[in-house]
Amino acid sequence: MITTLRLIRLMEEIISPLSDYIAREILKQPTRRIDPDEALISSGLVDSFHLVDLAVFVEEQFGVRIDDTELTADTFDSLRSLATLIADRR
Repeated sequence: MITTLRLIRLMEEIISPLSDYIAREILKQPTRRIDPDEALISSGLVDSFHLVDLAVFVEEQFGVRIDDTELTADTFDSLRSLATLIADRR
């Protein structure tokens, strides 16, 4: 069983690199901070072209497999929802 503190640390270890990647590589705003619950897809912050890049980053960075059917706003619409998916697969 994962303790609450461990879960918080795990989420931070996932959310921080995701946020940095999106800010640096997708938005080209390296100093931008993204809130864990900020809408990424539904707000248009991340478009469908960059969604694939983000999925590749997730697979390479975290060693998890993202199925093509998971490339949706439900899965990728916030850092928190994406981090939860990654944490569940580690």
